[in-house]
Formats: sequence, C-alpha cells, structure tokens
Amino acid sequence: MTARARTRTLSVAAAAAALVAVTVAAPAHAAAPAHPAPPAALYTPPANPDANAQILDLLRHGRLKDAAGVLAMTLTPQAVWFDGGGTPADVQKSVHATVTSAAGRHALPVLALYNIPGRDCAQYSAGGAADTADYQAWIDAVRAGIGDRPADVILEPDSLALLPSDCGMDDAQGSKTAERYDEIHYAVDALEPLAGTKVYLDAGHSGWHSVNDIVPRLVSGGIDDATGFFLDISNYRSDSELAWYGKLISSCLSYVSAGGDAASCPNQYWPTADAQSWLDAHVTAAPSAMKHFVTDTSRNGQGPWTPPAGVYPDPQDWCNPPGRGTGARPTLNTGDPLQDATLWVKIPGESDGQCTRGTAGPEDPERGYQDPAAGTWFPQQALELVRNANPRLLP
Repeated sequence: MTARARTRTLSVAAAAAALVAVTVAAPAHAAAPAHPAPPAALYTPPANPDANAQILDLLRHGRLKDAAGVLAMTLTPQAVWFDGGGTPADVQKSVHATVTSAAGRHALPVLALYNIPGRDCAQYSAGGAADTADYQAWIDAVRAGIGDRPADVILEPDSLALLPSDCGMDDAQGSKTAERYDEIHYAVDALEPLAGTKVYLDAGHSGWHSVNDIVPRLVSGGIDDATGFFLDISNYRSDSELAWYGKLISSCLSYVSAGGDAASCPNQYWPTADAQSWLDAHVTAAPSAMKHFVTDTSRNGQGPWTPPAGVYPDPQDWCNPPGRGTGARPTLNTGDPLQDATLWVKIPGESDGQCTRGTAGPEDPERGYQDPAAGTWFPQQALELVRNANPRLLP
C-alpha cells in the first residue's frame, strides 16, 4: 500500500444526502494549542479515492444507508501505509506531510511501515527494499520525516511472524533471517529514540505462532529497545483471544528479560487457570515496566472465517474471507494496562489479494469472481464489513 495524500472527491451535497438517512458524526478537529499535550485522539487520514467513488455510486442508486455506512467506515481513524514507493526523499516528504497534518488536528498518526526486503515471502504483497542498505536509507528517511512529531509506528507487518526461514527464502547458513533481524533492530534503534515516537514489532496473531515461538523472534528483532508489539494485522482473531495472547507474550518477555527461558512460558494453548497460576508465580514486574501491545480490530467484528471442510486445497482463511465485519473502534483508552490501543491498521475495504484458495483461479471460488489485487478497493467486501460491523457503524 502507498501513502495516501488524497483529497476528498465526495461533494458536500452528496455527503449531506447520505447523512439524511442516518446520522454519521465526522471527527471534529480543533486547532492545535500553543503548548499541546500528547494527542488523546487518533488520526483519520484521507480515504481511498475509490471508497469515495463507491459512496457516490451508492447515493446515485438511492442506497443511502449503505453510502452512510461506507462513509462512516472511512471517517474512522486508520493507519497510513508506507511501502517504499519512490525515493527516500519522497518518503521523507510523505511522512512529514502525514505527521504534520495529524499534529495540526492534535491527533496521533499510526504509520504502518511495509518495505522490508523479501516482504510477504514473495506472496500477494511481495516487494520491499532491494537490500539492507536500501532499507536502512529508507528508514533514515522515515526518521527524518517524523522528526519530533508524535507517531505510533507499526513496524513491518509479518516481518517476524513470517521470516525468510519460514518460506524457503533463506540459505543453509540462515543469513537472510539474520539480516531480517538486523534490519528490524536498525529500524527500532532509528525510530524509538525520537521524541514522540513509539515503535511496535510484529508478533503475528494468536492463531499463528505459540508464545514460546514468537517471543525469541521478538527478542532477536530488538523488542528490548522498542515500546512493544502488535497483533492481528489484517486478520480476524477475537478481542478477548488477542488480549490474553498479548498478556502471555508480554509476561514471557518480562520473564526472559530476567534470565528465564521462553520455552518455559505458558502459551495460548494452556488451560487459562494453569497459565495464570504460572504467571502469578514467575512474573512480578508491574505492567508499566513490561512491553505493551496494540491490536488491529479493523475486520475482526465477526471473528475468523471457518472455511467449508474439505472443499479447497488451501482455504486461505485470511484472504478476503466472506461475511466479516469491522470491529472495535480505534482508541487509546483500552482499560488494559498492557494494551496501549485498539487500531484500524489494515484499511477496511481494501483487498488482501487475488485469492484462489489453492485452485487454478483466477476466480475466488468462495466468491465466484476474481478478487481485486492486494491493496485495491474491494466494493463488495466494503459493504460486507459495514453490514456485519460489530459494534455497528451506524445508529
């Protein structure tokens, strides 16, 4: 996905028509005070232009509630993605524009950085910097763009949960995986010291790696020097499941930092009472001294999709699953001392890729048509997410 410096094409009259049917409150942006406190609200970037086009098309066809729903979804705070397009000077300019726009609204921007070499194991979102040197130059540009403005950084989704060694892209010596850890740690060291920046590292989600597997990866990636980690980017796990998984990871990191072995930690498959008893006995640090986490709730309102048994060679339950809905609204006030925020990191309504579920394709056999390319607006999915939203997007 590219950074979006977009202008709304939705006219005032069209927006008003959508709001006649259902009230949708747009976020109010007060002028930044002379000596601002840390942002208490999250930044809402300009929407995907194709989302605006869908809203206008729905209005033209008299589908006012659907139009208002998609509008409400786009007016919810979301991340801004930077995927390495353009030169370092270009990314510096784009990042600077984003953090400056957010600061002018006294809002906290969420920057999703997605340019690691060998990104996504050459799958639907393949790409990334050419090599470590190019990546470091790109990170340096991001750092210059942020400057002293506040920002939360989602550093390289899938970079630690999907290492080169996980997908046959490494050599016998493991050099590509070692480079991956060095690249992530370089970014942490470059960005975390900035005055207003918090950096979160990739910990996958609760249906992927065990706590015992992901914690050593986080340590190798430099979690000791970062604010914490993120969960469920572009996925669908439930809030309660993620909160427990996050607590287990944070607790295991605390245990390891005190000299313990990650293999001894309880994981998400332990009985809850047994895991809690272990934590009570082995983890004594206060939450303020532990690594915190954030979760992506952009599409988890209905939880994960359960594919029909035995129908598809590779069901790809993560890839444009049907019948999903947006989840909890983004907030910096979670009520959990270890969870810094719920965020919409994946842009709801943008495709995961052209899913074929192990078939010859090109159609998505679950949907009966070809899905848009990764990062492209997906009108049918956008409407699903609105209609199945939990909590609802509309009154």
